[in-house]
Amino acid sequence: MLPGKPAPLGATVCEGGVNFALWSGSATRVDLCVFDGETEIRHELPRCTNGVWHGLLTGAGPGLRYGYRVHGPYEPETGQRFNPAKLLIDPYARALTGVVRPDDRHLDYRVEKGAWQPDPRDSAAVIPKAVVIAPTLNGGKRPAIPLEDSVIYELHVKGFTARHPGISPELRGTYLGLAQPPVIDYLKGLGVTAVELLPCASFMTEPLLAGRGLTNYWGYNTVAFSAPHSGYAATDPVTEFRAMVGALHEAGIEVLLDVVYNHTAEGGAGGPSLSFRGIDNAGYYLLRTHDRAACVNNSGCGNSLAVSRPPVMQLVMDSLRYWVEEMGVDGFRFDLAPSMARVDGEYRSDAPFLQAIHQDPVLSGVKLIAEPWDAGHAGYRLGQFPAGWSEWNDKYRATVRSFWRGDRTGVADLSSRLSGSSDIFGSRGPVASVNYVTAHDGFTLADLVSYEERHNEANGEDNRDGNPHNQSWNHGVEGPTDTPQIKHRRLRDRRALLATLLLSQGVPMLLGGDELGRTQRGNNNAYCQDNELSWIDWENADTDLSAFVAALIGWRSRLGVLRRREYLQGQLHEHGPVHDVQWLRPDGAPMQVEQWHDPDHRAIAVLLRGDLAEPRVAPRHRLPSDDALVVINGYNVETSFSLPVFAGAWTVAVDSGQGELVEPGLFRSSPGSVTLLVRPRS
Repeated sequence: MLPGKPAPLGATVCEGGVNFALWSGSATRVDLCVFDGETEIRHELPRCTNGVWHGLLTGAGPGLRYGYRVHGPYEPETGQRFNPAKLLIDPYARALTGVVRPDDRHLDYRVEKGAWQPDPRDSAAVIPKAVVIAPTLNGGKRPAIPLEDSVIYELHVKGFTARHPGISPELRGTYLGLAQPPVIDYLKGLGVTAVELLPCASFMTEPLLAGRGLTNYWGYNTVAFSAPHSGYAATDPVTEFRAMVGALHEAGIEVLLDVVYNHTAEGGAGGPSLSFRGIDNAGYYLLRTHDRAACVNNSGCGNSLAVSRPPVMQLVMDSLRYWVEEMGVDGFRFDLAPSMARVDGEYRSDAPFLQAIHQDPVLSGVKLIAEPWDAGHAGYRLGQFPAGWSEWNDKYRATVRSFWRGDRTGVADLSSRLSGSSDIFGSRGPVASVNYVTAHDGFTLADLVSYEERHNEANGEDNRDGNPHNQSWNHGVEGPTDTPQIKHRRLRDRRALLATLLLSQGVPMLLGGDELGRTQRGNNNAYCQDNELSWIDWENADTDLSAFVAALIGWRSRLGVLRRREYLQGQLHEHGPVHDVQWLRPDGAPMQVEQWHDPDHRAIAVLLRGDLAEPRVAPRHRLPSDDALVVINGYNVETSFSLPVFAGAWTVAVDSGQGELVEPGLFRSSPGSVTLLVRPRS
């Protein structure tokens, strides 16, 4: 063991061996523990430079398995929890030998006479080892799709292919499963431009879940930020993740990664000591000011990572760059993003983390999507992220659900959501709004129109978990039914919701499987259901509905007026006496103040002028001169709409009220009115 260098952090293959560097500002000694089979060989890291312990292990190379034992004071009352009996995972680990499973030997404490004392049991036998990985830059060509042309598809790596009959059994539920031709062909045929993968960094199941015989399915319980979860790999998670990204890129599909840097799997003060807690608990985590033994809990998961501190900030930034440069991803969705942008407990739009992203030459060029709320004080921050960020727009979700449920909400708020939510995102443009009706957290689309109450009994929490406020409706029967009329109405509403989403300004996000009729049987919090309740049932998929969605996406890709970077103004154009948008009543006249404020007014037409779409680089198939008319009938009866009369003709492209794809209907303009009968709730 030679002195080595303090940078870069982690395990780095270099000339002569592997350099190891670990930040711990309060440790008194750090042992590098190398494993040959079950044999552990300990090497004390010989140097500490500005809190970074480092050493060069000569003769070592890729494939070496290792962990750390960190020495220092065990004083929970001051926030320090050093216990060298616990083998710890490198925060910079690029791969792990397996997944972490709950075991009380992970605990660094035992209680004696009411006081915490260090637990002497060795945890090496029950903790995965980090694996040294040689650096490999991902040199593949990226699709680089503009945000305004994007259609995001949120999916779970395992759940998407676990039941896919076209995938060989050994590859179902894996990274390589997503790379197989049947999956690639399906995604291309659907027309989505990006997949947003639920967390793929190594995660573990919480002890409470394990005690109920359940597992963490979604993955929002991270152990190692930069190590792909080995549970999704056939053999080698790093190589297979890269292969998946390469296959999707080859098909022109971007890969966005849902990342969790707001907390870790170590949980609250009584949780396991897997990595950060034993390396430097007071350095990596936010601790309560008047009770240093307890963690700040802005995440609702027991702890909060201290992202604003330089060593932790560096860890997060290095991890993000690794996923982009070496693993090939095209962007990120940040779980509980405000938690990472808090300074002295308060969210700030100029927080160090957000500024670091903005100035980074790599990360400032990828897609950045915030979940704009956390569980802490004043944690709801929709519309308050800086330029360059998009945000999950839950107000879009709430408004669209409320309208199609039949609430007395009128059309004023709906029109704001249809046109990109300028009232929320100000000067950032429609691309700041990631529009969605359903996501992994909540009902699927089929369940949204089939259940009025959550049915989460399988989660083992007496149906108390999950959001009780779902803005859902069941058409008079809770759950499955054989009544043809109810089944027809439910399907009609799903098509209306999908059409609304894909014809709105902004960036649409589909929940994977919604277009196939996926149900979770009323469970709106299936985070612990790693079984057929969550997996897509391909054999019973609704292929007619998926074809309808593909048609919608096809029209969205062709019509520039549906994908604007700038907000609609509703004003006369400078080059001619036409508006870029007009809001019309069913009789064809412009909407008036009394209709905007009438909570019972439920029909509107939106005229978008194609020749006024802002000039920019044209995507494939764009028809810049096309006009579009989005006609919405929220009434329970058929409604007649008078169409604007131009020199050309109107073609019905998509009709959500029909049970099958539309045969384009032609409406020739001529003197007088042109009338279109629009089916109920379509």
